[in-house]
Amino acid sequence: MRHLMILLLLASIGLLPAACSRSRLPGGAPVSEEILKQADSENADFALYTVNRAFLPTVSQWPPTGKQENLRWIGSSQGAKTQIIQPGDKLTLRIWDSSDNSLLTSVEQKMVQLQDVTVAANGSIFMPYVGNISVIGLTPDLARENLQAALEAIVPSAQLQLDMREGRNNSVDLVSGVARPGTYPMPDRNYTVMGLISAGGGLSPTLNNPQIRLVRGSAIYGTSVDALLNNPNYDTLLRGGDRVFVEEDERYFLSFGATGREALHIFTKDKLSAMDAVSISGGLQDNKADPKGILVLREYPSSAVAAGNRGPRHMRVVFSLDLTTADGLFSARQFQINPDDLVIATESPINDVLTVSNIIGNFVGVFNATTRIGN
Repeated sequence: MRHLMILLLLASIGLLPAACSRSRLPGGAPVSEEILKQADSENADFALYTVNRAFLPTVSQWPPTGKQENLRWIGSSQGAKTQIIQPGDKLTLRIWDSSDNSLLTSVEQKMVQLQDVTVAANGSIFMPYVGNISVIGLTPDLARENLQAALEAIVPSAQLQLDMREGRNNSVDLVSGVARPGTYPMPDRNYTVMGLISAGGGLSPTLNNPQIRLVRGSAIYGTSVDALLNNPNYDTLLRGGDRVFVEEDERYFLSFGATGREALHIFTKDKLSAMDAVSISGGLQDNKADPKGILVLREYPSSAVAAGNRGPRHMRVVFSLDLTTADGLFSARQFQINPDDLVIATESPINDVLTVSNIIGNFVGVFNATTRIGN
């Protein structure tokens, strides 16, 4: 029995070179050679490009791919520190009159209050003994002066105080992506997007690369929170009736092969490099991945390969990156990942040898155990 075990072990060792040279053992990821050698075929249905310093300026001129949202954004401007009255606002009028024969107050009560007088659609309010007075577009202070002047014509000794509570046309909606969504009144005409987000309790920490969407009438504007924080000129003024959404970036890429995770990954910032993508994917499996064979698969629209356009020579493109050289590492940090890209970490061919070695090692372990039992 022991002699039979030795013969089987020697036979297994003798088959090791053949196993590595003729065919590959089953694995969880492709070997780069298997994919790259297909590019040399006359019937290849994809184009292969090696990513290096010389190639980066060329690919940067090619059209974008994947999900793209080319929304405009409104630049910042300076607004007034006061509010203006709009239809739907509510005004509280307090009128004092010390006259003994006042039309408005009694002897015991020298003040009368008109609570929550709603500004009508035409911008006017009604005052007793005065009638309808237009206050639309006025600041609260200017509206008080106009109402005071109109009231003095009827009651010369009267004095008026005005308080304002913002209505729908002087409020904005913070819909999602913050701690406290809701409707927020605008304290003045200098109310910005950042101020609104702060009033809502700040951004949700669960959002990847949060995006801001501003709906104004029938128009939609958009930018990322990262761009807003890094560029003060993006902190645009709000208008009454605006709706603001904060949502997660919808762009993603896929990872496959000998990466830490095979999954769909949401973009974590506005621009992702190939090195970023490898990191987000959990890095490379130390004993499995081939650092010379990082592949990025991308599909371009037919317009990209049309005559006269700057683009690849085929709609389907495979980009190859080598992380074992300085140029490859620097290029990987500058090569941009597009939405819907597939990032593949291929397996090293040496894994075939390791796999066969593991099999033989296990066999030897069983052989030794059997020998001890026999003794």
